[in-house]
Amino acid sequence: MTKQVLLTCGAGASSGFMAAAARKAAKKLGADIEVKAKSETEVEASLPDIDLLLVAPHLKYMIDEVKELCETNHVKYNIIPQRVYGALDGKGLVQFALKQFEGED
Repeated sequence: MTKQVLLTCGAGASSGFMAAAARKAAKKLGADIEVKAKSETEVEASLPDIDLLLVAPHLKYMIDEVKELCETNHVKYNIIPQRVYGALDGKGLVQFALKQFEGED
């Protein structure tokens, strides 16, 4: 089953570029994930439809709020590493996302 990954940043612009790079990389790697991007204001409404929320590194101040929302909705979450986000490293993001799912069936 395809895992749904949501990237979020302030307005959804930079995460949109990151998501585009990740989608290309996922296709090349044959990774069974779908990557989308939305602004931070859209995250809560999106939680029921996703498996993993990845937060842009410049929004790490909101991780406590994200943690509570994600745990309530049984969604994994993490902060995207700065080196991956800053370089728009799609392959790095896909590999990071897949690591978040390790240990699941």
